[in-house]
Amino acid sequence: MSRRLLGWFRQLVCLSAIAFFTLQLCSAPALATSLYSMPQSPDGKWFIDEASQVSRLNEGKIESSLEQLAEETGNEIRFVTIHRLDYGKTIQDFADELAERWFPTPEARSNQTVIVLDDVTNTIGISVGDRTAETIDPELAQSIVGETMKTPLLKGNQYNQSFLGATDRLVAVLSGEPDPGPPEAYDDTVDVDRTYATAEETEATRGSSTTVVIVLLIAATVIPMATYYWYMSVGG
Repeated sequence: MSRRLLGWFRQLVCLSAIAFFTLQLCSAPALATSLYSMPQSPDGKWFIDEASQVSRLNEGKIESSLEQLAEETGNEIRFVTIHRLDYGKTIQDFADELAERWFPTPEARSNQTVIVLDDVTNTIGISVGDRTAETIDPELAQSIVGETMKTPLLKGNQYNQSFLGATDRLVAVLSGEPDPGPPEAYDDTVDVDRTYATAEETEATRGSSTTVVIVLLIAATVIPMATYYWYMSVGG
């Protein structure tokens, strides 16, 4: 093999390796959010927007309202957004576990409400402490996440409106005011009760992604080699 062909072959090998590792990096699924990737404590924050779905202006409004609520009533609310929940875990499990991590004892959790939204599936979990549960019973809690928050998401991923609406409703109820209720324009034909992605939905997404990755990897390997053999046949 001539030096020219040997140099060409080495270039092809390098290009194949670069293409392979690039595809591995680009096609790898985004890292899922686990409980231990979250902050050890809320650290004085009322809104932790890990998924970056709410504007700074609205985040500031929500933080101000929740801080005032805590000062006036002792009731504390934490909103959290995440991007991609760990496979096999429900968003409700995550919300409960996060509340327990941040507030380890029942006494510390008694006046706490932790609401977590996964922006990949738009599922929402709510964990309510014992004392707060006297005001926010299970039916009201489900209405807040399943109607007040979910309706704007179903209308086009309106995350700002979702959290603003939930803030207004929670602040009113926990301040002893009448419940303003869910949004009026609510389509009850849409399934908003389910707070998790089914195994079938997850597997379907995973299967299609795997197929794309395999095709790209084959192309990254075969095309350079075919080019090399063509060059050999022409130049040989």
